[in-house]
Amino acid sequence: MEVDARGSQGIQQGDNNRMWNLFVNLGLPPALSRALVLLIVVALLGGGTWAVASWVLPWLAPTYRTQFLIDTTAEEPESIARSLRQAVQNAGDQDSLALRGFGGECGAPDNTTQLVDFGTGNRQEITQAAGQRRGGRPTLLRGVVEAVADFAGPFTLRATQVNRIILVTRHGTDACDEDTAFVGKEIKDRLAAAGLTIELRLVGYQLPGDQRDRLKQIAGGAGAPEPLFAADQAGLDAALEFVTNAEPVLRYAKEIVDIFNPTVERVNTAGTAIVEGRLDVAERTLAEARESAGQAGPRLDGLRERARTQQAQDIQRQADALRAQLDRILTAANSLLATARSAQSLDPGLTAFRGFAADYNAKVTSMNKAIAALRATAPAAPR
Repeated sequence: MEVDARGSQGIQQGDNNRMWNLFVNLGLPPALSRALVLLIVVALLGGGTWAVASWVLPWLAPTYRTQFLIDTTAEEPESIARSLRQAVQNAGDQDSLALRGFGGECGAPDNTTQLVDFGTGNRQEITQAAGQRRGGRPTLLRGVVEAVADFAGPFTLRATQVNRIILVTRHGTDACDEDTAFVGKEIKDRLAAAGLTIELRLVGYQLPGDQRDRLKQIAGGAGAPEPLFAADQAGLDAALEFVTNAEPVLRYAKEIVDIFNPTVERVNTAGTAIVEGRLDVAERTLAEARESAGQAGPRLDGLRERARTQQAQDIQRQADALRAQLDRILTAANSLLATARSAQSLDPGLTAFRGFAADYNAKVTSMNKAIAALRATAPAAPR
């Protein structure tokens, strides 16, 4: 008896991807939620900051923390603002978002500014602030350095799963240092020194070919994935939507498959042990499988929260169906174990078990195709 549940493909994962989502949604109105939070914090401050840092902040932490870092030197900032509006509207409700702009004179203290601080109810504020032009020269490196610093500080609500900077630029270089190797390495060093994992994604808008090459060099030196490039408004809409919302969907879907496939293999091992009469081994293995399956819970919740587009909703439905099929396999295996202990014939139970396993293989193949189709929506570089 063999269950082939291997071969899933997915996106690259960061080292925070196994963390649990500890955010608790109380279902209260925003004003009441803020009042309750303030009351708890004030009460705990009377007993010391340790309780706040150790208990309150993790309880309130968002799943994703995203800082948009945008080029504010362009004559027409409305293009970035429009694309950003769509992206933040489709972001997860529990995502903490912020906005920082870069642009000014080299060495000036105001050549990068955080326009909107981190929060979950600031979508409209981000959209409005993104439409402001500050002019000057593209101080890209300084913008990244300060954006990294924005993630630190006392009583910071660090994300339980992913911290990231999404940089949108209309220039492929830093105006104050055109050495792309230095800029890339400096960004990489700053990210490494942050004290937490911060992912960096770059989007280049209306860049000529030589500027795209230089931005690729910066991304490579920083250890970031290759940038996405957009030549027009539609392309920028697609690029920001992909990095902001499609990539988290892909991450969750990939993690769910990567949890379920080994779980099914464990159940398959338990089934073999039952047939061979090693019932104690089968019982232990099934217990491990049930525990493993439970690890997908936060990922399934995150996927449901982000299922805003038709493709994301399709993946979410398939993930739920995959979980239901895994439950059927576990139930069939438990029934098979009970049959073996009662010394009855295993044949009917084995037939049912194998049928559920075959159905799982078909469903996981379908889900992997849906994941690949969503990944293929990443905008191609303009010619």
